[in-house]
Amino acid sequence: MNGIMEAGATALVPTASPARDLSPDADCDAFIKDIYDQYGPLLVRYATRLLDGDWHKGEDIFQETAARAWKHARFLGSRNERLRPWLFTVARNLVIDHHRARQVRPLELMPVEELDTSSDSTASTINSHGVMQALGELNEQQQTVIRLMYVLECSVDQAAEHLGIPPGTVKSRAFYAVRALRRALEKQGILGVAG
Repeated sequence: MNGIMEAGATALVPTASPARDLSPDADCDAFIKDIYDQYGPLLVRYATRLLDGDWHKGEDIFQETAARAWKHARFLGSRNERLRPWLFTVARNLVIDHHRARQVRPLELMPVEELDTSSDSTASTINSHGVMQALGELNEQQQTVIRLMYVLECSVDQAAEHLGIPPGTVKSRAFYAVRALRRALEKQGILGVAG
C-alpha cells in the first residue's frame, strides 16, 4: 500500500518541461500578458455570467485568477494546452467560493442614512458636500437606491432584496435617480451642462 501511495504521489508532482523553462521575470511577465490578452475578456464575461451580471466582481475574479496563474507560471507556462481549462476552472472555483462566502456572511446592510461619504482632500470634501446637497434634493426612494447601488456598490439583486422590490424596479429607480442627481449637480455647477 505504501508503494501505491508513493507512485500516486509522484504522478501528481509537476515535472519541468524541457520545451520552455520560464526565467523569473521576463517570461513570467510575458506569460501574464498573454493571459490578459488572450483570456481576459473571456474570463471576465464568464465570471460575470456566473455572478448574475456583476461586472465589477467578474473583473475581480479575473484578477485573482491571473494572480494564481502568476504563482503557477513555471508549471502552466510549459503546458499551453492545459492553460485555458485551468484558468476557467480557477475562475469557476473562485465564483463558487464567492457565493459560499455570501451565504455564510450575507451582505450586512447598514441603514442607508448612516453612510459616511467624507474624504480627506479639500476638493473631494467640497465635491462630496455638493453631492450630499444634491442627494438631499432627491426624493427618499431615489436617495436610497443611489446609496445602495453607488456608495455601497450593491448589485441590482442585492438592492432589490434589501428594498423588497423587483430588480426591474430597482433599475428603473436607479436610472431616474441618477438623472435627477445629474440635474441637481448641474444646477450647483459641479457638473458641466452637456450640450
